[in-house]
Amino acid sequence: MSVPNIITFLRILAVPAAMYMILTGRMEWAFALFVAAGLSDALDGAIARMFRARTVLGGYLDPLADKALIVGVYVALAWVGAIPLWLAMMVIFRDIMIIGGVILLFTLKETLAMQPLYISKVNTVVQIALAAAVLAPPALGLPEIHLYGWEVVDVLVYACTVTTVLSGLLYARRGALLFNRLGGVP
Repeated sequence: MSVPNIITFLRILAVPAAMYMILTGRMEWAFALFVAAGLSDALDGAIARMFRARTVLGGYLDPLADKALIVGVYVALAWVGAIPLWLAMMVIFRDIMIIGGVILLFTLKETLAMQPLYISKVNTVVQIALAAAVLAPPALGLPEIHLYGWEVVDVLVYACTVTTVLSGLLYARRGALLFNRLGGVP
């Protein structure tokens, strides 16, 4: 197994640890794991590019690790009441819908180039920012962050809702167009 894949695999293993830390109120450790996972994501990609160590396995493991981290952290944060449960469920539903669509198109022998939509990249940034905004204040002993009288967490919850719904709808549209191009159900 290549070094980038080992780093990615370790990131996947960090997910249950981060969840456990959130569920037991150890936000400083949860935040540290979340930051370390983010840094390892950048590191494994840089190593893979620098040493031309990109692999098919890495192409699947890296997005899986990213999704596992966000979903795991969101489930734990919702469980402790730090974010709305409906938001965690929405994020999970969107990811299941996308994965289900990819599997369906793959079974129909459609070659898929995994090209994320721009709104999906924005959604990922917002999801990460929300998790960080929830984890950082208790972890670092800071007050809740406000921006022009608004709690940043509340603003990010709304932004995450909008980008999750919008990206989910656009992926559903893209999947429907591909499905129709293939002639639908045989």
